[in-house]
Amino acid sequence: MPTLVSRGRGRRTINEINMVPFIDVMLVLLIIFMVTAPLIAPSMIDLPSVGKGSKQPERIIQIIVGKNDSLELKTPDKTVTIKLAELASIVKREQSSKAPASSSPVVISADRSVKYESVVKVMDTLQRAGVQRVGLSVQLVN
Repeated sequence: MPTLVSRGRGRRTINEINMVPFIDVMLVLLIIFMVTAPLIAPSMIDLPSVGKGSKQPERIIQIIVGKNDSLELKTPDKTVTIKLAELASIVKREQSSKAPASSSPVVISADRSVKYESVVKVMDTLQRAGVQRVGLSVQLVN
């Protein structure tokens, strides 16, 4: 409710907000936060750990995505430059020819300057072809 002030001839209202209660509340909140902040323990995040496999795969098929989105298929025997359209058929052929009992894992390695979209396209192509074991390499590619 506006306060009435009498000055001279007439009365008029003061249209100002009283800031003192607001400042008092803010100072009390500030003190509460300053006291409770050191008491809060920092939270720890438990990240999952990677266990070691019981048996290392005998044969790994590696797909290297180059800087200009070129693809190379690298096996222990050879390295071949391929296109995205023929990637699935070549990987399936390599998996079935050398290890018919268990499919060889496919590892995708990419240069750090490659767009994320290019790596996802390779993964999507392999998934649509039904390749089961696909992983990403965490080592740097020269």
